[in-house]
Amino acid sequence: MRLAGLELGGTNANLALGSPREIVERCRLAVTDGPDTLVRIADQLRQWHEQQPIEALGIASFGPLQLDSGQADYGHIVSTVKPGWDGADVLGALQRALNCPAKIHTDVTGAALAEGAYGAAIGCHDFVYITVGTGIGMGLIVGGKPVVASLHPEAGHLRVRRMEGDRFGGVCTYHEDCLEGLASGPAISARTRQPAHEVADDSPIWPPVIDALAEGCSSIFLTLASERIVLGGGVINQRHWLVEEIAFRTAAKLGGYLPYIGERAPIVAARLGADAGQRGALILAHQALQSRA
Repeated sequence: MRLAGLELGGTNANLALGSPREIVERCRLAVTDGPDTLVRIADQLRQWHEQQPIEALGIASFGPLQLDSGQADYGHIVSTVKPGWDGADVLGALQRALNCPAKIHTDVTGAALAEGAYGAAIGCHDFVYITVGTGIGMGLIVGGKPVVASLHPEAGHLRVRRMEGDRFGGVCTYHEDCLEGLASGPAISARTRQPAHEVADDSPIWPPVIDALAEGCSSIFLTLASERIVLGGGVINQRHWLVEEIAFRTAAKLGGYLPYIGERAPIVAARLGADAGQRGALILAHQALQSRA
């Protein structure tokens, strides 16, 4: 089985060749505007396809995305402020390059599928994957399937109660003090005026960041009664100690209300690291191939 997966992020496009269990070849391309980036991705996919036919393609992309297959703009980027990407036909452009089955979902949902199949959420039917990095995104898996309604969930923009004394203005251009505005990588950088990865572990900015993430996690547990929350993304992958702090803080916020959560909420660190999105894309490719059979 020869599958291709694409993790399309805001900065890099990570292409993978192989199967959900094993990546055998990779390629990273810089993301510019939509037309230029999609042409270069399509060229790489065609090059692989000419060497040996690719059976299916999976795409795990930044959004917002149109995921309703009944809509004319299915597989397009919708309503984005990212220059050159509004309305980009990601699925169509790349599927035409290979003329094979293809499936698209959000990058965070791709990572969630991978963590559920091979990582920190094995055995869970109801869980949430949260990425904390350039933005904050959530992939919601309920009954073993991703949640999609009128749009994929945008729970990273949940408004959260601020920790007492936290007067940081927030970086989200839409909501300021939503979860992403208070606790994403850019928010951490703005709080400290230095790159997030350089912030010391004993910095005074961590308590309000931890508190905001715990607010988001407690809301998720109360809304979905999820078995587990998996935390990943650049901020978490560099500092796994944050997971413990968030888990205990979340439980404290719940105050014993949920009977299955004691002193520590069931929150764990992602296991697949930077491979989660690419392996999730390969899972989507496998699903596309199965749906055609």
